[in-house]
Amino acid sequence: MPEQNEEIVRKEKLNLIRETGIKTYPAKFGKKQTLDACFKSPVGKKIKTAGRLIMLRDMGKLAFGHLSDNTHRTQIALKEDDLGAENYQKFLKIIDLGDFIGVEGEIFQTHKGEITILVKKWTFLGKALKPLPEKWHGLKDMELKYRQRYLDLIANPETMERFKFRSEFIKALREFYWKNKFIEVETPTLLHHATGAHAKPYKTHNNGLDMDVFLRVSHELPLKELIAGGFEKIFEIGKAFRNEGIDPSHLPEHTHLEHYCAYWDFKDNMKFTEKMFNYLFDKLGVERKRKVVGRDGEARDIDFTAPWPRVDFIELLKKDCGIDALAFHDADALRKELAEKKIFIEGMEKMGLATLVDNLYKKVSRPKIVGPVFLYHYPAELQPLARRNDKNPKIVDQFQLIINGWEVVKAYSELVDPADQEARFKEQAELRKTGDEEAMEVDFEFIDAMKYGLPPISGWGMGVDRLLTILTGQDNLRDVILFPLMKPKGSG
Repeated sequence: MPEQNEEIVRKEKLNLIRETGIKTYPAKFGKKQTLDACFKSPVGKKIKTAGRLIMLRDMGKLAFGHLSDNTHRTQIALKEDDLGAENYQKFLKIIDLGDFIGVEGEIFQTHKGEITILVKKWTFLGKALKPLPEKWHGLKDMELKYRQRYLDLIANPETMERFKFRSEFIKALREFYWKNKFIEVETPTLLHHATGAHAKPYKTHNNGLDMDVFLRVSHELPLKELIAGGFEKIFEIGKAFRNEGIDPSHLPEHTHLEHYCAYWDFKDNMKFTEKMFNYLFDKLGVERKRKVVGRDGEARDIDFTAPWPRVDFIELLKKDCGIDALAFHDADALRKELAEKKIFIEGMEKMGLATLVDNLYKKVSRPKIVGPVFLYHYPAELQPLARRNDKNPKIVDQFQLIINGWEVVKAYSELVDPADQEARFKEQAELRKTGDEEAMEVDFEFIDAMKYGLPPISGWGMGVDRLLTILTGQDNLRDVILFPLMKPKGSG
């Protein structure tokens, strides 16, 4: 095969490098400027830089190439007269595309106006034993991009920029919280109970303590215990794990952001969400009016200019399918109503009431929402950790921010009554017994913490990957995850 043959040739060149006395795997190089800094330097500036060689064109006694690092791609020029015939030919003989080299020289401008590094000295820094993908026309194979993200980063500059944007986005998030006097905390990934969200968890075993533990499905309960301990404004950015299906908007692990603020209610968090988005858009230079791709593959316009519409969840369902979610107290009655209206939801026969209502909304309402829009006032069964509304105890003071049919943010006024919380946990336990795998697990340790007293609280959670997917113009979470989980190669 051609790639295997080229790998053999490159290994032979590595041996040749070794024979000429050059270190095949040098320890370091004193890189002084990034390639972006070189590109922006004035003509005549002395530089010392390094990067991966991604293009080389030999013109006899003159060769032009391109070096790349994570900041820029910059042209280099090598002249036989400057380097000496032996050193010049050695470069052409042992260096391949993909190799790392260090160069020293000065900036000049070609007659075509291109900023170029005139190389006075070069240093071998690393051999690529395999050829680069598709000769720099860009890596197009989606599965290969996800499996070997390093190739995608090498071949596609837009991919590198996307992940640099991700880093800047998370940095800006932290800055926003710090400016608003929040304290960053860290809570456990391994828990006795996988609770805090309707989700099927991952279960594993700890040998040291000889007990089963769960990967967290959310950060919620430990964070609220910290409010009980005296913190008032806290946030956490970390991974959450849900053992569910994989599709463009769901992955088994995702970056989750949660914050909790004592003395706030859910309406305060609505305003705070708009304030956060305004800060992020301004800080990162993101246009508020932009195009996104919907689940149907169609491009649509979104305007993030705040304030955003507030829509009652119960009234939205009534409008979209004629069903009043508050009129049903058990899943069987709702299933009967769905059958009469000829609405079918896959797996509905095993769903509890909360899961059934949630899936009904996802079928008849959510796909139509472009947003951003706040949906608020949900049936109490849908959120066992949220505070009941003072005027109508059948609903909870909760909202979700929906953008392009995706749930990006969920927040609510927290339930701080331990007796009410225990009763709702027991309802969830009964649902699990009937086969509803997404019902929450009971956590009596959390109820015990509640009994020491909690102030009014509003909590807030966001899927970081979902928002990044929207802001970077992608339609699949995998495109903003460096290494998404894939089946092993050849496993079918």
